[in-house]
Amino acid sequence: MSFPFLGFGVGLRTKHYPYIVTHWPKEIDWFEALSENYMIDGGRPLFYLDQIRERYPVVLHGVSLNIGSTDPLNKDHLQRLKKLISRVNPPWVSDHLCWTGVGGHNLHDLVPLPYNEETIQHVVRRVKQVQDFLERPILLENVSSYMEYTSSTMPEWEFLERVSEESDCKILLDINNIYVSSINHNFNSMDYINAIPINRVVQFHLAGHSNMKTHLLDTHDHAVKKDVWDLYKKALERFGKISTMIERDDKIPPFPSLVNELSKAKKIFHQVYAASFFSTAKNRKITLEAHFSA
Repeated sequence: MSFPFLGFGVGLRTKHYPYIVTHWPKEIDWFEALSENYMIDGGRPLFYLDQIRERYPVVLHGVSLNIGSTDPLNKDHLQRLKKLISRVNPPWVSDHLCWTGVGGHNLHDLVPLPYNEETIQHVVRRVKQVQDFLERPILLENVSSYMEYTSSTMPEWEFLERVSEESDCKILLDINNIYVSSINHNFNSMDYINAIPINRVVQFHLAGHSNMKTHLLDTHDHAVKKDVWDLYKKALERFGKISTMIERDDKIPPFPSLVNELSKAKKIFHQVYAASFFSTAKNRKITLEAHFSA
């Protein structure tokens, strides 16, 4: 399955339905819809989703796959997700590399996993089962974290890379989450960026976080911070043309404000892309000059 470059998008939120279907903003290339909000048989969300997907690509992003749990995979959840996929025909489907509950209890949070061989093999088996059922590869997103396990034997980036390679899933790289975790756990965010294989990444997330003095908290209720924009630029330099979107889940601003914020992502992208183009052209000129002068 190929994954197209979609450009620049935002999360589809109910608050923005009326604005979107009234203005059909051309500044937005695509939307990311939260899968669980639309895994229903009818109603207002599906009514708007059907209209929006006629004009824009819509990818599906879940929060309840619970891929790292020891509970059996939720077959009802997977069946409803597959039905939604058939309806939306998204360019890709994603969820989180974490666990969200055990013993049938949902924690309503994205809890990180211990990074070791046993967990890799457990998650890889489950990802393969999900991909076989959905008949497509999925993307897994790195989550922010605020604790570490004594049983971890490798850094998070190695764990993510191994799961992706061994299950043949792709990666949704959340730039904000990398930055948040790097501060909370005192590692170099570029070690993370540089360790992820270029061919595994399909999408970037950008979001805001909160400074809690003792740690950073991934709250999705602020604009993207400068340090995250700087890391995004470095990620673009490494990974190239990657579909990018901004998430906002609380204190959601008017839609034009999100468009303005997204324009910064576009500006950084075009700066990086232009620099790469001129560097390639310059190197090619030098090579040609050397060839003809030989």
